[in-house]
Amino acid sequence: MNLLFALLCGTLFGVGLAMSGMTDPAKVIGFLDLFGDWDPTLGFVMAGALMISLPFFQLGLGKFKAPMFADVFRIPDRTDIDPQLVTGAALFGTGWGLVGLCPGPVISSLSYLNKDVLFFGVAMIAGMFIADLVSQKLANKGALSPQS
Repeated sequence: MNLLFALLCGTLFGVGLAMSGMTDPAKVIGFLDLFGDWDPTLGFVMAGALMISLPFFQLGLGKFKAPMFADVFRIPDRTDIDPQLVTGAALFGTGWGLVGLCPGPVISSLSYLNKDVLFFGVAMIAGMFIADLVSQKLANKGALSPQS
């Protein structure tokens, strides 16, 4: 049942990304181009998503012990800013700004069978794999603090 629910939620998320324009790299780059030909429409999409989700998160965290298909709420407990976080955020932002795609829209865009998106998706997965390997190697050498 959990797998079916995850598939339905992922499909709904992907449809929402496509309908909002988040799978169109030109639209995303237009949104990120604050000092050029700025397109604010994705800001309205994000604001709408926050207006709907934030009250439900607040309600859910206060009234329920766990989500419907999980044992507990999994809320991040780390508040520190470390080099891994800064490096990851910089790489994510740079890639998003240069290409106009991030992981969710890339997965949604795969259904378009666009070869550029396919290449980017493969490169993104390879990058995640390489980052995981590097992180494991550094952790084994004691260079990284244990994550919670």
